[in-house]
Amino acid sequence: MRRREFALSLFAAPVALQAQQGVTVIQNAKILTITKGTIEGSVVIRDGKIVDVGANVMVPPGAKIIDAAGQFVMPGIIDCHSHIATEAVNEGTLSVSSMTGTGDTVNPEDIGIYRALAGGVTTANILHGSANAIGGKNVVIKMRWGKDTPEILFDGAKPGIKFALGENPKRRGGAPSNFAGGPSTSRQRYPATRMGVEDVIREAFTDAKAYKAKWDDYNARTAKGERLIPPRRDLKFEPLVEVLEGKRLVHAHCYRADEILMLLRVADEFGFKIKTLQHVLEGYKVAKELKEHGAGASTFSDWWSYKMEAYDAIPYNAALMHKKGVLVSLNSDSGELMRHLNQEAAKTLRYGGLTEDEALAMITINPAKQLDIHNRVGSIEVGKDADIVIFDKHPLSNFAKVQKVFIDGRMYFDRDQDMSEREAKKSKREKMIEQQKPAAPARPQGGRRPV
Repeated sequence: MRRREFALSLFAAPVALQAQQGVTVIQNAKILTITKGTIEGSVVIRDGKIVDVGANVMVPPGAKIIDAAGQFVMPGIIDCHSHIATEAVNEGTLSVSSMTGTGDTVNPEDIGIYRALAGGVTTANILHGSANAIGGKNVVIKMRWGKDTPEILFDGAKPGIKFALGENPKRRGGAPSNFAGGPSTSRQRYPATRMGVEDVIREAFTDAKAYKAKWDDYNARTAKGERLIPPRRDLKFEPLVEVLEGKRLVHAHCYRADEILMLLRVADEFGFKIKTLQHVLEGYKVAKELKEHGAGASTFSDWWSYKMEAYDAIPYNAALMHKKGVLVSLNSDSGELMRHLNQEAAKTLRYGGLTEDEALAMITINPAKQLDIHNRVGSIEVGKDADIVIFDKHPLSNFAKVQKVFIDGRMYFDRDQDMSEREAKKSKREKMIEQQKPAAPARPQGGRRPV
């Protein structure tokens, strides 16, 4: 049996649930819209979209009714920094690997997708690792467990690319690794210092501008009727030209205030914007500069002192940046932590005194804005995708559990069904493993056993 059949046979329930069609109405819930306050009422879903929200809604005849009395409904959680569902994370042999992309290795069978659903995550930004000053292209996915690769991609999401500063891209070598922080090569490699990382980025964009100028000249002259041989295509520079043209978002791994300011200055010099600074643990020191540049910050809730770069990190980072006007989200960078992003958001109430709406915005509408998909997801509003999560308690409670998850109006996770089928799935798994074992060698008939 192929691996795909093996995996999906054990977690087939969500696939079966997808078959539901027609109109769905979630009733009697406390609806945390994120952008329009809390409403006690109903959400009406049709054709994958939210078509009505309110205390009093018209229930279409034949609609499937879900009674969420005493429960909380919120938009699907969005993780702005993840590495799940990809077979490769770093291409660490070069300092600039912009010709690569995680979208080429997305694995729809990764069990991390199903586990993310169980935590209420419906969308994630799948990033290249941080072994390169300029890494590979990212891809945004929806957690449509059971679908093939093209079907889990977030159609219409703006493309992006990963940059990295600090210790990770300046490592010159080490044991091969697929860890998101690298290194993934044992070969000595430039750069070896932070100023070398800056030089790599500056040189790459200098070359990209020259590459763009060649193509602009070619296109202008051919438009006038001249017959010319086109310039040689370079897949390393094409994504960087898209950055210069504002067509591709930059997501930059960083920690320290000095390197954050360096990257903002380089971006200003070349005329492009940093969309998000990832991790950005010293962002609170330069929040004013982040706001002026227009960079968002996608940070950890309370990770600090786990390496030298993180020694000045504080748990108040997210709240302080938010209060300075920076667009802030909380990310996981972990297949395990992403199942608890609601609890990560709750920490901002303790460390910074944010409101419940401000905290929840950091895992919903804020990351949606950072990925330029806020017109589709991130809040419960009429016209948006019906990516919805039902919690049994307030999502910021440590005791809250995800009950149901909808993506595009289809149910992809149901806790009750998952729990009821666990024993049967366990037995099925054991039986399938037993069937895969090779048959025991035949015992020789008579005489001595061969040696």
